[in-house]
Amino acid sequence: MTGLSNSPAPDTDLFGDAFRASPIGIAVETFEGQPLFVNPALCSMLGFTEAELRNKHCEDFSPPEDAQKDWALFQQLRAGSIDRYQLEKRYFRKDGSLMWGRLSLSLLNGHPSPLVLAMVEDITEQKTAQDALSEQTALLQSREELLNIFVKYAPAGVAMFDRDMRYLQVSDRWCADYSIDSSQALGRSHYELFPDMPAQWKEMHRRGLEGESLRNEDCWNRESGTKWVRWEIRPWWNLDRMPGGILIFAEDITNRKEMELALSDVARRLVEAQEKERARIARDLHDDINQKLALLSMEVSQLEANPSEIEPRGQELRTRIGEIAADIHALAQDLHPSNLEYLGAVAGMESWCRDFAERQDLELDFTANVRNPLPPEIGVVFFRVLQEALQNTVKHSGAKRVQVELGEDSLALHLAVRDSGRGFDVEAAARGRGGLGLTSMRERVRLLNGRISINSKPNGGTAIEARVPFEAGKAFELEKKISRPSN
Repeated sequence: MTGLSNSPAPDTDLFGDAFRASPIGIAVETFEGQPLFVNPALCSMLGFTEAELRNKHCEDFSPPEDAQKDWALFQQLRAGSIDRYQLEKRYFRKDGSLMWGRLSLSLLNGHPSPLVLAMVEDITEQKTAQDALSEQTALLQSREELLNIFVKYAPAGVAMFDRDMRYLQVSDRWCADYSIDSSQALGRSHYELFPDMPAQWKEMHRRGLEGESLRNEDCWNRESGTKWVRWEIRPWWNLDRMPGGILIFAEDITNRKEMELALSDVARRLVEAQEKERARIARDLHDDINQKLALLSMEVSQLEANPSEIEPRGQELRTRIGEIAADIHALAQDLHPSNLEYLGAVAGMESWCRDFAERQDLELDFTANVRNPLPPEIGVVFFRVLQEALQNTVKHSGAKRVQVELGEDSLALHLAVRDSGRGFDVEAAARGRGGLGLTSMRERVRLLNGRISINSKPNGGTAIEARVPFEAGKAFELEKKISRPSN
């Protein structure tokens, strides 16, 4: 430093003061890279004393790869091809740690031999922050790339939008559900592709673009029909930590909703049918049995006034009482076929058919070719199918003769009920309010893994055939044994 301070020129004294007081590290080096003078800031920055620094070469402060680049530029400065340069590089401190510095080199003219002025600014904190930001940026970019890949190949309906609701990426499932092609969708507005988008959905999109996550299931009434969708909206975040757009996850649940509505309709119709059946039973009790009992009570009262009439009219009264008892028995059998329990399924059905045909003045041929007893659960199902079929015959077909066949083969039991009445449109009946009986028959047979066919056409008669595998009865019995509580 004496070389600087001993200079007689006033400007040199000013330079020496600025040299020593500068917060930036400064060194004056020879063209061989040997420090001649170093200021206190550079000593503090690198952790060396002035004497230690003056005994080192400029390459000694840098990792080999940084030193090579620095020395190559230094040689260009030495050759005169450049007169200054600047770069960011790493320096070794005395304790072995690394710091980042912004190095500026320039020629010092006006000396007996050319010198180099090196100024070093400590940018370690700035560089560390930049590196952290770069890593974070790379991570976010990587996540966005992964997000794009996920959206594209997700097996669900997923679409990625920017803040203007333009498609950035879309899954194959989304394209299939909405009948669009990804090449036509990317870059286009969601609302341009779907101008009939419900207003409430647009509002949900706006809220999602403000950073809100939402989910719901809703219907979309389109020209092609009502579409039910379960959806979820989530914002995705850009590098500025602001919502860059939204992700929409959508599942087409139209089939499920239609099934729910159909089941709800069946449940409603079952309730209606139950109420109708209760009303029918009430009418039978009131209009038939109750009136017969009231009339019988009046006649008994008349006999009390004329005791001489009791004996001649006794048989008539007993017959009347027997008819009332038979009506009550028939009503009870319709509600709960106890004969199936006491006589067995085949004999119980035959007995019920005989009583039904007699009450309805119907000619009924019942044939059974069954070697083994019917399992109770199959017997009940066949009885309800038979009961529904014969009641429909009486109400709607106008037929006076019906054939009932009960049989079996090596795998299954089967029941057939046929008439030659006026027939009906099966599909129209199933859709109408009167189709609940057909639905009931189908569901009963289906629960036993069986099949039922209902064939009819206007003026062409009706044939109902049900088939239930033997295994259904065995499985039902096993289930009862398993679920039966032990003592």
